[in-house]
Amino acid sequence: MNANTLIPQTVPEPKLQGCTNLKLRQLTRRITQHYDAELAHSGLKITQYSLLSYVVKMGPIRPGDLAQAIKMDASTLTRNLKPLVAAGWVQLAEGADGRSRLITATDAGREKRQEAQRHWKIAQTTLNHLLGMPHMLALHALIDQSLALLSESTTESKDE
Repeated sequence: MNANTLIPQTVPEPKLQGCTNLKLRQLTRRITQHYDAELAHSGLKITQYSLLSYVVKMGPIRPGDLAQAIKMDASTLTRNLKPLVAAGWVQLAEGADGRSRLITATDAGREKRQEAQRHWKIAQTTLNHLLGMPHMLALHALIDQSLALLSESTTESKDE
């Protein structure tokens, strides 16, 4: 009998290499570049496509409600809406009481979204192929779990 088999082996705990925030930002930049390259054929960036999609699905909607729904700061939302309004794809109109505003997609905006959606699907399919579906499914699951855990953590800190 080997003497090493009698001594319990301890497995060292794995250690993280590098900053989680940096790694996530690098990944999101690369993925954003991938989508932007394909969506450029429609004249939109991924952030504009996403915002236009939310307005098409949720509008007419008050700016504050939209910002809350997409977890975006109100001033960032206003800044990101400007190019969509300037292009005529989204309009800001008076709400029911004259003080409130409503964001609505125009017919041109709905058409632009349909055009861009075809390019988004190409970008998504290509990414699925590049990374492989098992990896993509695992990535989505890990992201969803992480968001849920972070959401619980935020809720717990507010309750204290």
